[in-house]
Amino acid sequence: MANHPVGAIACALLAALFFAVAAVAQQRAAAAVPEGDSLVRGLLRNPRWWAGIVGDIGGYAMQVAALALGAVLLVQPILVSALVFALPLAARLNGRRIGARTWATALTLVAALVCFLVVGNPSEGNTDAPLDDWLLPLIILVALIAAATIIGGSSADPGRRALLLGAASGSLYGLAAALTSYVTSLFEHGLGDVLGSWQTWALVAAGLTGVYLQQRAFQAGPLSASLPAVTIAEPLAAAFIGVTVLDERFRTNTFGLAITAVAVIIMCATTIRLSRTQATT
Repeated sequence: MANHPVGAIACALLAALFFAVAAVAQQRAAAAVPEGDSLVRGLLRNPRWWAGIVGDIGGYAMQVAALALGAVLLVQPILVSALVFALPLAARLNGRRIGARTWATALTLVAALVCFLVVGNPSEGNTDAPLDDWLLPLIILVALIAAATIIGGSSADPGRRALLLGAASGSLYGLAAALTSYVTSLFEHGLGDVLGSWQTWALVAAGLTGVYLQQRAFQAGPLSASLPAVTIAEPLAAAFIGVTVLDERFRTNTFGLAITAVAVIIMCATTIRLSRTQATT
């Protein structure tokens, strides 16, 4: 796999922009579907939702390009910056201004991202890891996703339902991201190898299920409950697969790892705060 970190970062930032536009459009469309009505039917009839799908396609294309140029541990955390793009977009759609405190939070997130990238210096891994290496991490991740889906889907609290379904959706997106690099590399060997690989079908299943659960999360509660869960769970799930399966590592010392861990905590905290702000602006 090619190693072009600057290109990977640029493509990941473009992906984040597309995903931000898509999330705002899809949440507004899903929230307009009453709980008793068919979510799928309501979304398919909404032009705004289709516009969001176009944004998702553009974002995924940029994400694929980014993963072709750099490691999963490099690309996925940058996608957290989708909230930085979604913040002014949501404010403009609602005719409101962004306060100084909100901008300070956004800049803190950007600083944490830069710290993560510069200090952590994530390496590339083994994208074609054998199935035996996947089994245990995949079972753990799928079990967590299933638990979040079941508990969230049966919860009477709309906010909790949106949070857990969003976390399940984001985790599936993270799994899909970890599979993407290997699947795209198979196209060099022909369509037969692509269709004959279990990773291809796992990628399709994770992507489609993730999209559905994300719409359920958008329908269940406000963006403040669903979007941060999706945004945070995706890089964490991708990093989990990157470390346990793909043999990706942070190329730094113990002190650097501590700084990287603090940066991740700050990223999570500021992501939640930003998403709450954008949902109410």
